[in-house]
Amino acid sequence: MSDERYKARQQKVKEQVDERVAAAQIEKGLLLVITGNGKGKSTSGFGMITRATGHGQKCGVAQFIKGTWECGERNLLEKCGVEFHVMATGFTWDTQDKAADTQAAQEVWQECKRMLADPSYDVVLLDEMTYMVTYGYIELDEVVEALENRPSEQSVIITGRAAHRTLTEMADTVSEVRNVKHAFDSGIKVRKGIDW
Repeated sequence: MSDERYKARQQKVKEQVDERVAAAQIEKGLLLVITGNGKGKSTSGFGMITRATGHGQKCGVAQFIKGTWECGERNLLEKCGVEFHVMATGFTWDTQDKAADTQAAQEVWQECKRMLADPSYDVVLLDEMTYMVTYGYIELDEVVEALENRPSEQSVIITGRAAHRTLTEMADTVSEVRNVKHAFDSGIKVRKGIDW
C-alpha cells in the first residue's frame, strides 16, 4: 500500500473515531460487568482499580469467594489507600457450609452497601459478586437497588462467571472473557504473580 493510500485510509478512520467521540456527551459513573468462563475477570477489575487509584480516585474493593491467602493486588493497593473487604472463607466447594458462607457474604455485602451509598467513592469493585447472586447468598433485588441508588458519578465493576441477565442488562459495558486455553487444564500449578 502506498503512503498516500495509507494516509487517506487512516484519515477516514480518524474522522469516524472523531465523530463517535464528539457524539459521546453523557457524563456518569459506569456499571461494568466482566463475566465468562475465561481467566482474567478479576485481573481486569483490579486493573481498573489500579488505574483509578493512579488518577487519585478513591476506590473500594469487596472480594467474595476469596480466602485468607495472600493477594498481590491487595498487597499493593492497600498501601495506596484502597479499602478492602474480603469474605475470607475460601471457595464454597472447600467450605461446604452454606450458612457460614451466607453469613460471611452478608457481612461483606453490608460494607458494599455502605460504599455504594457514599459519594466519596469513585470506583467500587465487587469481585466475584456474580456467584453471591447465583448461590442466593445475596438477593438480586438488593444488589439491583444498591446499584440503581448509588451516586451518579460512581462507577462499579462486577466480576464473576454467569452474570445474571438483570445485571448484564443494567450494565453500561459488559465484557465476556472466553477460555481458549488454560495452563491449569494441562496440569500446571497456579503461579504467584500470575494467578494470585
